Amino acid sequence: MKTTLLILAAGMGSRYGGLKQLDKLGPHGETIMDYSVRDAIAAGFSEIVFVIRRNMEADFKEAIMAKYQKLVKVNYVFQELDTLPAPFKANPERTKPYGTAHAILSAKNAITTPFAVINADDFYGADAFATLSKFFGQLSPTDTDKFAMVGYQLPKTLSENGSVSRGVCSVDNEHNLVSITEMTKIERINGVICNKNEDGSYTNLPDNTIVSMNFWGFTPKFFDQLENLFCQFLEKNNDNPKSEFQIPTVVNHFLTTGSASIKVLVSSAEWFGVTYKEDRPIVVERLKHIK
Repeated sequence: MKTTLLILAAGMGSRYGGLKQLDKLGPHGETIMDYSVRDAIAAGFSEIVFVIRRNMEADFKEAIMAKYQKLVKVNYVFQELDTLPAPFKANPERTKPYGTAHAILSAKNAITTPFAVINADDFYGADAFATLSKFFGQLSPTDTDKFAMVGYQLPKTLSENGSVSRGVCSVDNEHNLVSITEMTKIERINGVICNKNEDGSYTNLPDNTIVSMNFWGFTPKFFDQLENLFCQFLEKNNDNPKSEFQIPTVVNHFLTTGSASIKVLVSSAEWFGVTYKEDRPIVVERLKHIK
């Protein structure tokens, strides 16, 4: 079965202070994307599609595209503020893209196979790609409504340098995703993991909490309702220049309507990534030990 890896690389990197997607963190100048592409190819993915911004195109072609074209079929699409369905126009006060689900929508015309979605600046581990590839390999042509997510244990995804955003998952006894809640200010305080809510209160999270690190497995059916849901989002939120159309919003729609099931996959791989500049030395050290 042909499969595609969609890499979301259009983020601004505001907390990090630069284009961390192109940061050479590995011992031989590798970016984190280099490891993801290598592991995806080894797991059997047949095409890589990147979501980037237009003003990244020259750097992307020089630093990324040229070396990958020799290894696998590569394509890229743009996520821009003006790529909105009619009759919507971007809020003039908005400076950042509309979020991860909008990034996937940008790739609608470039993907025709089952596909994985990852962040460009997160390290997911070879076994995570192999696990998702195995899931895809077990799908029949009629299994268009079966999706997957590679889950990670919350404590292993925290940063020592500040709070993080995570998709907190509710999972049933058969490893099916029941719901996902985006929490944006998670950190460990006095030994307890908690999220600071918008009203200033705190929600405690158990150490065995499973979270999404934006490693998803979808079939093209995911696109069927995506633009519709994005239009609904714009109708309600376009006046807010900081609002974001995120993957959990779409995933929860599929779950609540029963139009798809989402299996939470267990992998032996460990996640790590760079959220803050202070995280960089830790990632550099860990990558020294990746074979």
